[in-house]
Amino acid sequence: MTGFKAFPLMDSILEQLALKGYKDPTPVQKESIPILLEGRDLLGIAQTGTGKTAAFSLPMINKFGKNRIDIEPHCTRALILTPTRELASQIMDNIDDYAEGLNLKTKVVYGGARRRDQVEALKHGLDILVATPGRLLDLIRSGDVNFKQLEVFILDEADTMLDMGFFDDVQLVTEQLPETRQTALFSATMPETIESLGHAILISPLKVEIAPESSTVDLVDQKIFFLEKANKKFSLNSILENRKYESVLVFCKTKFGADIVVEDLLKTSVTAAAIHSKKSQTDRERALQDFKDGKIRVLVATDVAARGIDVDNISLVINFNLPEDPRNYIHRIGRTARAGKRGVAISFCVENDLVLLKSIEKNINQKVPVDTTQPFHKEFQVAAKKKKKPKKKYKF
Repeated sequence: MTGFKAFPLMDSILEQLALKGYKDPTPVQKESIPILLEGRDLLGIAQTGTGKTAAFSLPMINKFGKNRIDIEPHCTRALILTPTRELASQIMDNIDDYAEGLNLKTKVVYGGARRRDQVEALKHGLDILVATPGRLLDLIRSGDVNFKQLEVFILDEADTMLDMGFFDDVQLVTEQLPETRQTALFSATMPETIESLGHAILISPLKVEIAPESSTVDLVDQKIFFLEKANKKFSLNSILENRKYESVLVFCKTKFGADIVVEDLLKTSVTAAAIHSKKSQTDRERALQDFKDGKIRVLVATDVAARGIDVDNISLVINFNLPEDPRNYIHRIGRTARAGKRGVAISFCVENDLVLLKSIEKNINQKVPVDTTQPFHKEFQVAAKKKKKPKKKYKF
């Protein structure tokens, strides 16, 4: 047997995968699913867009679908911990699709949503709980969630947890979990802190490493636009005149900047919306759904908010501002190269950004080509390093 049928998954799960158009497992799914079906712990290094959600959720759904138990009030059989509200919602949506017809009890909890509804769902017990750290700790402290029946723990986007300052929260959560459980940790990168966490929470794990970050750049047609800061909005408008870019994701450095970009686009009759932490959860979810449905052509986001964006067929990513952290460059452009597909990424670079560009190129180990044919091209010259004058020697 080939494709997903090669895995010993329930027929209903295979049917749902077929309905979603999934034919062949991605590399991370091919390697991870057998390990998790065996009940082993897993350390996975794979970036967003490689199919991690199905990799860790399909074995879990299969296990719970085959082995029903009486779940006590406030308890959950599985916990999936993830850094952002958007990503939590995306994971829950996918799990509900895969588990269609199995009558599993699931719930997503995060800050900014009605706590009462979350508490009410937990009262009846859950098969699968997807949560962000802050709201989960709040529910733990109030006694509204209990982990004595926990069988599976998934920590997703571990390096993002670290970047967003959630590392202490993650440790507090893991301290509440039973020692006997199956655990999987997924991270796009493996800094020492995450590696230490893996040693602490995983038992004899098998390691799966898929698509190291640098490989993402090979799937994306990258371009750098050198231009004056005042010409950024005009350059953006010029790019969007090309109608082949039907679904465009624009990254900005600040929340204020994202709102300004949206305002400028709306003046030119381009449908656009912004997502960032100052937007209400309802507005963020609506903007993301409208982008998925094609109701808006351009979604403007900051790095943190964009971590939950799981949208197929994004035709173009534009870095309106280069990221301060060069690792975020790969995360950004990878939004248009989902699951092995090719994509296009254009980055605006003003003269003050040359240091950032140099850091990005060092991180991806290649030069990003400069498009000198674009209408707003501005020639920049990297200033030569001044030689330090030798210190004078004084005789005393």
